[in-house]
Amino acid sequence: MKIALFLLTASAFLTGVAWTQTAPAGSADNGKKLFVKDGCYECHGYVGQGTKDGARIGPPPLNLEALIRYVRRPAGAMPAFTEKVLSDADLTDIYAYLRSVPAPKAIKDIPLLDELK
Repeated sequence: MKIALFLLTASAFLTGVAWTQTAPAGSADNGKKLFVKDGCYECHGYVGQGTKDGARIGPPPLNLEALIRYVRRPAGAMPAFTEKVLSDADLTDIYAYLRSVPAPKAIKDIPLLDELK
C-alpha cells in the first residue's frame, strides 16, 4: 500500500498532475506580487509559461505539496528557496496565483497557428 501511494505521489509530481480535490487557500493577488518580487518570473515567465532559462510551471501548476517540495530542494540550475526567503504561506499564495492563470487556448482555437498544422 505504501509503495502504491509513493508511486502515485511521484507520478503526480513528475507529470504535474494536481490530484488534490480542492485548491488550498491562498491570495492570488499577493502570490502575483511575490512571484515578481522574488524573481520567479525571470526564469518562469510572468504567468509560469516558462522561458529558455526556466521550466513551465503553470497553468496548471503542480499540486501545492510538490511545488513547495521542489522550491525547497530543486533540481538543475534553480536555487533553493528556504523558508527564510519564501515561507510556506508565501508559496501557497504563489500557488494560488499560478492556479488563477487561465490555460492557454488550444491551437485549433488560434486561426493563424491552426493553419500551420
